[in-house]
Amino acid sequence: MTDMKPWWQSKTLWGAVVTIVSAVLGLTGLDIAEADREALTGLLTSLGAGLGGVIAIMGRIRARNRIG
Repeated sequence: MTDMKPWWQSKTLWGAVVTIVSAVLGLTGLDIAEADREALTGLLTSLGAGLGGVIAIMGRIRARNRIG
C-alpha cells in the first residue's frame, strides 16, 4: 500500500464513522438498516471527495505563486 489519498476519500474511514453513528443511534432506539449504512457511506465518500475538490480549487485561486 504505497499510494496516498486524502483522508476524506477513504471509504474505510467513512464506513467506520457510519458504523459508530449507527451504534449510538441504536442505543437511543433508532435502527439503521445495512443497506442504508452502505448508501450513507457512499454518499459521505462522494461528499468528501467533492469537498476536497472545492478546497483544492479555492487553494489554487488564493495561491500567491504560479504553478511551474
